[in-house]
Amino acid sequence: MTLPSPDPTTALEANGSVDALAEVVSGRRTVVVTGAGISTDSGIPDYRGDGVDRRRAPGITYREFMRVPGARRRYWARSQAGFRHVGSVSPNAGHHAITRLQDAGLVRGLITQNVDRLHARAGSSDVLELHGRIDEVICTSCGDVRPRRELSDRLAEANPEYEALLDVVSTPFAPDGDADVAERLIEGFVLVDCMVCGGVLKPNVVFFGESMPRERRDRAAAMVDDSQALLVLGSSLAVMSGYRLVLRAAAEGTPIGIVTRGDSRGDHLAEVKVDGDLTSTLVTLVDTLVAQ
Repeated sequence: MTLPSPDPTTALEANGSVDALAEVVSGRRTVVVTGAGISTDSGIPDYRGDGVDRRRAPGITYREFMRVPGARRRYWARSQAGFRHVGSVSPNAGHHAITRLQDAGLVRGLITQNVDRLHARAGSSDVLELHGRIDEVICTSCGDVRPRRELSDRLAEANPEYEALLDVVSTPFAPDGDADVAERLIEGFVLVDCMVCGGVLKPNVVFFGESMPRERRDRAAAMVDDSQALLVLGSSLAVMSGYRLVLRAAAEGTPIGIVTRGDSRGDHLAEVKVDGDLTSTLVTLVDTLVAQ
């Protein structure tokens, strides 16, 4: 696999260096935790970077989704638009760099807070997706799981006028696939139900206010406990599911490296913090650690 040559001035504009980051990883069983920042170079915006609309409403809560039909209609109308983009993007050089580190035996575990499936599509194996995956839909009654594209086709068939309008309407979107859609497009949006039992369909992701499956949380904790280094990439650690892993590693004295734009909640626990372009930093890290 050929990765693009990074601009060293971009990769190393940080307060930490790639060489120092390499020292954290080299010779240790390393677990990687990724956040939305790893996918920005694939065209998926993060939650706090340049161009993010600070006025955007918080994501829908699990309670609201399950109890308010109008909120559910709004969610699926917006998500139907957003999935057009999120479902079609490709892994970037940062995703591929992590795969190379994994293939070289330098990364023993990969935990992502993202739902975009780009790590798997980049060839990484045994990826633990903490918050689920956007390319699947689950029935909240019977548990039946189907591909998201199947549901998208059913929604398109049920809403032909909506689909036609989407072809000519701009729809800015968020990392979870939520998109800005005009109210007039939402009001008449027709929902479809589970094909097995007629139950309410939900993306197979963890919503705000929804509990993460215990087995997933326990597996992440076990991966961190078994690691000798933790590398956090593209996450501000604002969400507790990721920050909890950093706290756990720090409590065990495990060396921590963090690469992200701006501050993260775990910076004070990191042995090395690189505040710079994530993709370029990762490509440089691969060049440093993996024989060409």
